Amino acid sequence: MKFKARNRIKPKTQTSTKVKNNNIIKTYGMGLIRGYVLSLVLFLISAVLFTYTKLSEGIIPALISFVMIISVAYSAIYVSVHRKSKGWLHGAIIGVIYMVLIVALSLIFIPGFTLDKAVYYRIIICKVTGLVGGMIGINIK
Repeated sequence: MKFKARNRIKPKTQTSTKVKNNNIIKTYGMGLIRGYVLSLVLFLISAVLFTYTKLSEGIIPALISFVMIISVAYSAIYVSVHRKSKGWLHGAIIGVIYMVLIVALSLIFIPGFTLDKAVYYRIIICKVTGLVGGMIGINIK
């Protein structure tokens, strides 16, 4: 009596790992681009509101925090929906990358920019917001 092996497990190849890593980079990149575009749109809307209404300029710091939170949450949700696992981790990473890129560009293009407590608080806020956004995104069907 002969037995045939029907379902052979194929060994993992290098190309599948490269495709997986490339897919992670693509997903992170698209999530960050979407978050930055959303930030730009929200800042343009707020600029129009400040120009044509009598809104006080004292709310600008709160507005910046609001836009940052919304954009990071959107990016984290996008990435975790596409990664389909470990949403909290991917969301937290997106939050940190989002803010680190802004800080890096600020250090390059804004003379006299310094890293103070506010910058570190914003990094923590982005990380926590991304973490929560990732949890939300992983539960979206």
